[in-house]
Amino acid sequence: MAKQTDSFRIPLPNGWRRRAKSAMLHVISLAQYAMAYTGSWAANCQIARIRLKAENDQLRQHLAWLTEENRVKDARMKRTAASKRPHYAPIERMSILELRAARAWSVQQTADAFLVTAATIASWMKRLDERGPDALVQIREPVNKFPDFVRYTVQRLKTLCPTLGRVKIAEVLCRAGLHHGATTVRRILKETPHAKPPEAAVTSDRVVTAKRPNHVWHIDLTTVPTAGGFWASWLPFAIPQCWPFCWWLAVVIDHHSRRAIAFAVFPKRPNSLALRTFLGRTITRVKATPKYLICDKDKVFWCGAFKRWCRRKRVRPRYGAVGKHGSIAVVERFIRTMKDEATRRIRILQRRARFRAQIDSFFVWYNEHRPHAALTGRTPNEAYFRLRPANRRPRIEPRKRWPRSAPCAAPRTLVAGQPGDRFTADFRRPNYHSCLRGIPGG
Repeated sequence: MAKQTDSFRIPLPNGWRRRAKSAMLHVISLAQYAMAYTGSWAANCQIARIRLKAENDQLRQHLAWLTEENRVKDARMKRTAASKRPHYAPIERMSILELRAARAWSVQQTADAFLVTAATIASWMKRLDERGPDALVQIREPVNKFPDFVRYTVQRLKTLCPTLGRVKIAEVLCRAGLHHGATTVRRILKETPHAKPPEAAVTSDRVVTAKRPNHVWHIDLTTVPTAGGFWASWLPFAIPQCWPFCWWLAVVIDHHSRRAIAFAVFPKRPNSLALRTFLGRTITRVKATPKYLICDKDKVFWCGAFKRWCRRKRVRPRYGAVGKHGSIAVVERFIRTMKDEATRRIRILQRRARFRAQIDSFFVWYNEHRPHAALTGRTPNEAYFRLRPANRRPRIEPRKRWPRSAPCAAPRTLVAGQPGDRFTADFRRPNYHSCLRGIPGG
């Protein structure tokens, strides 16, 4: 009997070269290169109908990629006998049944989608109302001492924002008035994350310490790809680092408050003149000139024109050591946060106005609402404008028998009202009116 994969094999004609498979990868890479280049004008067209058509085409292409990815994964799983396939966890079974109800699937359609038998789905439905720790289908269990909604809120935060660690989740809930310790969050998530070792600080004889806002600034450049990566199958195995394949982004960070001061978007790698113009506009808008400007030894910063500009502005440039970790750690950590929490979740970035709007929204959220570990849970705006931190306000205590005089998770605050009082959590998306605009570049 022929194997199942035999039907998908296409024999090559006689006389074909041995590099047919390599040629196929080259053809696909060239096609993607051509589509990105020729479709870039539509993403920035002034006609809204053409922009929507370009966005629709990109969404269709991304859907086709996901469909092919799932087909390959399902083909691998189908080659394993049904009795030897890994079992779904009780919570995952409940998620499958919820998806079946949402999509109005039959038992057979659900079984085909998740590579199980129809009898298995039918048995899940019959045993849906079982209770106890050994139930076949389970929902999220309650946490001791805390009401069920508290545990559900913590777990959903981890599910929807997987980049947040237990300390960051505790800080976010603390700002909302619900105080948790990091150990409590870890117990709720039933995880034991491995703490990263502290990064070695770079010792130098010329240490710059930020004493106030706008005393020390950081500046750096980074690239944000529009299609998810730069790899290509031909030499030098990378596509050009310019628009429409990526955007160049320049960011300025205040060291004292960790506040994102400004950004600029460029279609290609900016030169020293473009960055000096960007910095000049930033100084004019902020109405403050830093005493020190920390950057790396890139050629756009390590040049005579940039150093002369710094002297005219009475700014002292400080350069990070080449090849040493931690020299410009503050701005590099911000760029990593921006990519992990914003730009890597954006699928369509070819249109410049849309990309600027996404970065602008991230800057507003980062400065106004994201607690920072180096600021003891304060946000950059609270440190920059010296506002009262939200995590210092009176807290909510959902435990009825909790003594009012007992301490809570840090930072310790008083109880608002009475322990066990009911309150309403509003998770509606706020209508932000951005107060920060990127400085035009290029």
